[in-house]
Amino acid sequence: MSDLLIGHQNEASEGPQRTLLPRTPMTRRPPLPRGSEHLAALKPDSCVRSLALRGPWSWMPALEEALRKIITTLAVKNEEIQNFIYALKQMLQNVEANSVKVQEDLEGEFQTLYSLLDELKENMLMKIKQARPSRTYELQNQLAACTKALESSEELLETANQTLQGAENHDFHQAAKQIKDSVTMAPAFRLSLKAKVSDNMSHLMVDFAQERCMLQALKFLPVPSAPEIDMAESLVADNCVTLVWKMPDEDSKIDHYVLEYRKTNFEGPPRVKEDQPWMVIEGIKQTEYTLSGLKFDMKYMNFRVKACNKAVAGEFSEPVTLETRAFMFRLDAGTCHQNLRVEELSVEWDAMGGKVQDIKAREKDSKGRTASPVNSPARCVQSPKRMPSARGGRDRFTAESYTVLGDTLIDGADHYWEVKYDRDSKAFGVGVAYRSLGKFDQLGKTSASWCLHLNNWLQVSFTAKHNNKAKVLDVPVPDCIGVYCNFHEGFLSFYNAKTKQLLHTFKAKFTQPVLPAFMVWCGSFHVYSGLQVPSSVKSLQKRNSTTSSSNASLT
Repeated sequence: MSDLLIGHQNEASEGPQRTLLPRTPMTRRPPLPRGSEHLAALKPDSCVRSLALRGPWSWMPALEEALRKIITTLAVKNEEIQNFIYALKQMLQNVEANSVKVQEDLEGEFQTLYSLLDELKENMLMKIKQARPSRTYELQNQLAACTKALESSEELLETANQTLQGAENHDFHQAAKQIKDSVTMAPAFRLSLKAKVSDNMSHLMVDFAQERCMLQALKFLPVPSAPEIDMAESLVADNCVTLVWKMPDEDSKIDHYVLEYRKTNFEGPPRVKEDQPWMVIEGIKQTEYTLSGLKFDMKYMNFRVKACNKAVAGEFSEPVTLETRAFMFRLDAGTCHQNLRVEELSVEWDAMGGKVQDIKAREKDSKGRTASPVNSPARCVQSPKRMPSARGGRDRFTAESYTVLGDTLIDGADHYWEVKYDRDSKAFGVGVAYRSLGKFDQLGKTSASWCLHLNNWLQVSFTAKHNNKAKVLDVPVPDCIGVYCNFHEGFLSFYNAKTKQLLHTFKAKFTQPVLPAFMVWCGSFHVYSGLQVPSSVKSLQKRNSTTSSSNASLT
């Protein structure tokens, strides 16, 4: 076998020399499989020689691997060619179908034009037909009046001549006086010898010279240019994005615009491959559009826009990336009380949760599992501020501390979130707390937490709580509460999320990062995160930044 392989190699090489390796004495070797000389040719000469030196059948795995790679490459290439052939066939079909369609559309457009011209022609002919009888009627009436006046005048003339001839008649004086009176009253002297209407109909003529030039210059609709997004005029605020663009060239044929956007966590130019799909908004008539009610659960958004006329859409504009900074957090299911059931950003009281969770906790402890569930929202998206629970197990809060914390620390800047609770809840609380909040501690009853608390049990009360001090709030209790936290300046404010009415402000000096904190008993609530600080809240905070006297007892 060595001779065969080496011979194969040397036959392909230049020169008459042939080098033979000494053959190791051995028993009769099996013959080389049919076609193996071709397989050997797939490898470089050095690889074949090394295979020959390794002993009987040592070349088989390498050749098989090489053959598998070739087969895989050919299979992939064949699939690519088949897909391309299918695409070409599909394009051929589309060319036929689209040609028929645009031909039908063109015929339809001209038929519409013909119909419009026919309708215009009928209207103009109707005006000519209406003008002719009206003028004829006026001229005929005037002609009849003139003819009658002429006959009367001729009779009067004849009478006057006869009277003049009988001037010696003794009745001449009386007759002359009658003729004079008749002449004064004669219609001929009261007629207007000007035609009431003109016989000129040229004002009903039309001149299509300009229109004819326009029709002669008619061409197929051009492809619209790509719009240009105006970054200076575009705005991100209040969980809304207003995008403004302009056309590089004036185009009166543009019918509408198409806007596409998607969320991303990557700064800079949009990437070709992205997990998030493009969202499409069609039929935009103006050169700006506002996306409202967005949830900014990612750091940036990509935008692009294209112009469309009646026939074709142009190219997309250069895509842009806008920062959508907002406070995005989730509820940390690993911190919640045993009687609270957490699903995404919703929490519901579960009276039987404690017993069930005790069993599950024992099972987890026996198996040595970590406290935080695998599918906990805290594990979905990690960030530098998103950390695992300080304490493991479902005993993070127990007894009457029906509490659950957010999973993202607040250690700077200003943040805003909202929570909507069930009005039938027996008790509800919302605020912030240090991570060191004790497992038995209730929100607002220690120096490590600040909150608004609603009590619907026995006696209804709405209070602001901190360090076991409470202040009754004389304001209507809203269905949805907005929470604003400015860590550096030490402001924690609560608002009516709908009207942005200020409910209460804590002025505190936070000594460590805080977490969003919630409490509910016999009820439920839903948290809205990914929100920016509303502009109205920013304005109110600026005005009230120096006012804290109403909260002095709770700071």
